[in-house]
Formats: sequence, C-alpha cells, structure tokens
Amino acid sequence: MKSQSKILIIAGSDSSGGAGIQADIKTVTSLGSYAMTAVTAITIQNTTGVKSVIPISAKKIKDQIIFTAKDIKPDAIKIGMLNSSQVVNEVIKSLKKINIKKIILDPVMVAKGGAKLINNKAIKIIKKKLINKVTLITPNIPEAEVLTGVKIKNKNDMILAAYKLIDLGAKNVLVKGGHLNSKKVSDIFLSKTDYKIFVSPRHKTKNTHGTGCTLSSAITTFFSCGKSIKKACDLGIKY
Repeated sequence: MKSQSKILIIAGSDSSGGAGIQADIKTVTSLGSYAMTAVTAITIQNTTGVKSVIPISAKKIKDQIIFTAKDIKPDAIKIGMLNSSQVVNEVIKSLKKINIKKIILDPVMVAKGGAKLINNKAIKIIKKKLINKVTLITPNIPEAEVLTGVKIKNKNDMILAAYKLIDLGAKNVLVKGGHLNSKKVSDIFLSKTDYKIFVSPRHKTKNTHGTGCTLSSAITTFFSCGKSIKKACDLGIKY
C-alpha cells in the first residue's frame, strides 16, 4: 500500500476520542495516510452515550470541504455524521464541486446509547440524493433498517436490506452484522455484480464505541491506496 494517500473526513467530533473524527484520524494515520477534516458537529459524549450535539452551520461545513480540498486534493472521502437536511445538501454541493470519485458513506444515525444523531428530513435526502453518489455505504443493522424499512433479524434480512439499498442507487453496500445475536459476526457485501459474506469471530468486549467509524475509515484508506472496494472491505474488517 502506498503511503500518504490523502483522506478527507466529513464527520462529527467525539469528545471522548473513541468515535467520530477522532477515531477516523487515528485509523487513517495508523495506516500510513494523511487525514484532513471537515467537522459537521461537536458532540458532548463518552463511551456510554451522547449528552448533547452542537451542530456546525451547513455553510461552514461546505467551506471546510472546499477550502481544504483546494489546497490538498483528497484521494478519497469518508463521510460520517450529517445531522440535518441543510448539511446533507451542502455536502452534496461540495462533493460535486471538488469532484472526488472515491467516497465512502458511513450513515451515522443513532449513537450506541440510543441518542438520535440525524433528523428524518436529512435521512430522506440521503436516500434520494446522496446514496447514489458514493462508492460504498456501510450501515449497521439499525441504520439499514431506517434506510430500507426492513426489519433485520438474520442474515437473509441483511441481504434483503442490501438489495433495497442497491435499488435506491447504491453502487456497493456493506451491511455490518455486529448487532445480531450470533457466535460469529457476518458482514454482507453486495454490488450489482458481486456478493460476499465476511465472517469474523465475535470478541467478548464492551469496548465497541467507535468500531463503525474505525471500519469505514480503514476501508476508505485501503480503497484510496488502490485496493478494489471489495478487497478494501475485507482488509478493513480484518484491521
């Protein structure tokens, strides 16, 4: 993997350092690449839950993206928390202007403690206008349920939800299976022409805060360095 590919991270800040922008920067850096950021919100949280969310204005988020990319052109973009419809719309405009092809969307919607991090109007815009513009979307089971309306209780439900995301315009989907009650974790990769189930051992730990952010940032980094999107998912899961 070539060193120092450049990743632009568009996501919220986590004051506890375990998720969000902080986890993204740590992951990208540990894999030898360079992280830039556009902060979408400041959260007051720790590993047990979110106390409050302070949004950054949509215009300032757009300015961060465009001004940063004007100087340091990203090889890939990772998108995390987008908490309002205005933010989603401005991010879409920004992506069109800077014209980066490799984009990973981690549709952060609900914190581990149950706090909602996005409003319903923003979810509708993501489904209608953003999903079809990214290379890969990486929802966990609760997020996949919100986006597709499918109640997920097993692997077949995960596959059905992945197909529905393809129908919504997604090019590639990775539905993460960590929320299922199973001995091993199955993550479903799906595109219009390919399909793969990644099976991993389940680790008995309470330290799961930020695992989704870390995974999507690892995938983005491997993808930015020339791996195929399917191989990047494989390497990201193993990371």
